Amino acid sequence: MIEFYKIQGSGNDFILIDNRENALRDVGNVEEFVKAVCRQHVAVGADGLIVIENSDRANFRWRFFNADGSEVEMCGNGGRCAARFAVIKGIAPEKMSFETRAGIIDAEVTGDIVKLRLTDPKNLRKGYTIDVGGTAVLVNSINTGVPHVVVFINDVDGHDVFSMGKTIRYHGEYQPAGTNANFARVLNRHRIKLRTYERGVEDETLACGTGAVATALVASWTGLVDSPVDVLVKSGETLKIYFEKTNQGFEKVYLEGGTTVVYQGFLWDEAYHSER
Repeated sequence: MIEFYKIQGSGNDFILIDNRENALRDVGNVEEFVKAVCRQHVAVGADGLIVIENSDRANFRWRFFNADGSEVEMCGNGGRCAARFAVIKGIAPEKMSFETRAGIIDAEVTGDIVKLRLTDPKNLRKGYTIDVGGTAVLVNSINTGVPHVVVFINDVDGHDVFSMGKTIRYHGEYQPAGTNANFARVLNRHRIKLRTYERGVEDETLACGTGAVATALVASWTGLVDSPVDVLVKSGETLKIYFEKTNQGFEKVYLEGGTTVVYQGFLWDEAYHSER
């Protein structure tokens, strides 16, 4: 049996496993394992799975997997949950750094609040159009550890996020890796309302940390907001984004929000080896 924790950050939920002593040695193909245990209703169910490993560059190294088994560079809310997990398990102190495929991430845990410093964003493009189902849609894009497209709309609550998000996610402009799609409305200079379609989950999620950061930065670059920015996500919670603007882009980008330890338990092998 494999010990795991279920931790959620602003509506994004994750399975976390300490693999520093090779707890996953008997699971076989890791991608298939992730897909099996992230299934809703028949397994633990989660937006993703985080594996904690040893690192010679930081307090620990993580591997982050989306629910579809794909391994990606970064996840903001996942990173916050990983930092909380590391403190609970005694893997790292409250001020820590951890190694990701996007680079070294710094984090600070204060109770259930986690503040994460992300790698500097890149590939900012603003104000261009793409064809979405025969309609020219004005979009912006940026990489905040993973790629994001940001679309500003008036009616966030009534928008068909799934259909348009899926179309943008697989749009030829962003192949082969694809992209996440964010739909936002700026409420005032320090507040944004946001819904996100996530690559790898292949659906709208209750929150997306790197998407919240991407949206805040794009809104700042177009002159709509100033740091810090509160981003209200679908779960009803608020993520706070801090950043400094430069002539070339942004630096000192932080994501802050709450986390909740839902439960800890043990995975039985029938949860991921079942042939049914």
